[in-house]
Amino acid sequence: MGIFSNPPSPSGVPVRRRADPNAISIVAPDMAVTGDLRADGVVRIEGRVSGNVNAAHQILLSPGGVVEGNLETREAVLGGVVYGTVTATERVEVQATAQVNGDIVTPRLLIQEGGQLNGGIRMEAAAELPTDG
Repeated sequence: MGIFSNPPSPSGVPVRRRADPNAISIVAPDMAVTGDLRADGVVRIEGRVSGNVNAAHQILLSPGGVVEGNLETREAVLGGVVYGTVTATERVEVQATAQVNGDIVTPRLLIQEGGQLNGGIRMEAAAELPTDG
């Protein structure tokens, strides 16, 4: 059994652990990730991601963080720079340090003074948002 593999069950089939919606996956300030990210909980981005990010619970983009790709989540709190579409089923918060270069699709939106949006806004009910499936 490898370090990162799931322990086998008595039947020999690996056991899949239940996803923790409060688990936080972090892209540290000194990290650059190329490729899509997917998480069942929270994704906190302090570095750079070149690819799409999908988090079932929340995406936190710290000041200094950069995403070149689309974001899909329940709630997005943006303090860094996004080049792509942000889609959230509940809400998006664009903080004073944020710059969004693309569209935002969400039923609730907060843009703090100083936050920048260079794109369109579609305020849609959660039921109307596209689902991954």
